Amino acid sequence: MPKIDCLISPGRFRRYFSFAVALMGFVLSLGLSHASAEDHPAPGADWEKYATPKADKILIYKSERKMELLRGDTVLRTYHIALGHHPSGKKMQAGDGRTPEGSYTIDRRKMMSDYHLALHISYPDAYDMRQAAAKGIQPGGGIMIHGQPNYMTPAERARLGTDWTAGCIALTNPEIDEVWRLVDDGTTVDIYP
Repeated sequence: MPKIDCLISPGRFRRYFSFAVALMGFVLSLGLSHASAEDHPAPGADWEKYATPKADKILIYKSERKMELLRGDTVLRTYHIALGHHPSGKKMQAGDGRTPEGSYTIDRRKMMSDYHLALHISYPDAYDMRQAAAKGIQPGGGIMIHGQPNYMTPAERARLGTDWTAGCIALTNPEIDEVWRLVDDGTTVDIYP
């Protein structure tokens, strides 16, 4: 019978096998939780009561730099936010650096933008457009709830602790990840002074 040479020597095979077993153990450990059995529903349990419900309303309080996600009257999450670089007063025109005030909706989402993720707010609505037209100005647009910029200079990074947007509502990237999951298109956004 002819001799067949192995492509991998027995010693090398043992090293690769040991590495593969260690890697599998590491990957499995990432998926395991150290929580107690009480934190996990029993098989056949009602899983819906353990899931975080979706928000049906977003409340933004500009003067407090606070955003809340609500389901009915229950506050699901609260976030500290950054606003436009001229945060006082209602947005009146393009380029004024103000964040709008009023009742709007999330009308679309953008995965690919200059920011980590972005939920578009329906500003300007018909009222905003009439007000701007009466004054002969453009109302602006492109107002979003978004994360941090994808690319930042050191100076831009230093501004993140202040009101730095052009009129949008900014969160940290982990926060916008959470909001992205908990908020559907069509959700009401009420923005207060």
